[in-house]
Amino acid sequence: MKQILHQFILSLMALLVLVSTVSWTVDKHLCMGRVMDISFFAHADDCGMDMDMDMESSCCDDESFTVQGQDDLKMSFDNFSLDQQLFFVSFVHSYFYLFEAEAEETNAFVDYAPPPLIRDVQVLHQTFLI
Repeated sequence: MKQILHQFILSLMALLVLVSTVSWTVDKHLCMGRVMDISFFAHADDCGMDMDMDMESSCCDDESFTVQGQDDLKMSFDNFSLDQQLFFVSFVHSYFYLFEAEAEETNAFVDYAPPPLIRDVQVLHQTFLI
C-alpha cells in the first residue's frame, strides 16, 4: 500500500512539473457571441459562415490566449541569502547523521566457550533464584 501511494505521489509530481513547464494556447471561435469551437495548441475551426472582408460587419470573431510555461527550473545556490544557506547546510548535515548506524559493542569472549561445568553449584548448595 505504501509503495502504491509513493508511486501515485511521484506520478502526480511529474505531471505537475510537465503541466507547469508547457505553454498552453487556447483558441476560440465565436459566432454571434456564442462559442462554436475551442482548440488547444492549434487554430479553431470556423463555423462555416462566409466572412466578409469588412471586419466591422462580420458576426464571427476569433479569440486566443496563451499561458506561458515556466522556462527556468534550475535554482542556483547563489540566489539564497546567507541565513538560508546556513539553514540548508545545517538541515542536510543533521538529516544525514540522523540515520547513522550506531556502533556495536565488540564482545571479546564470542570466540571462547565457557569452562566445563564439573558440579552444579546451585543444586549442591540448594540456592535457587526465584
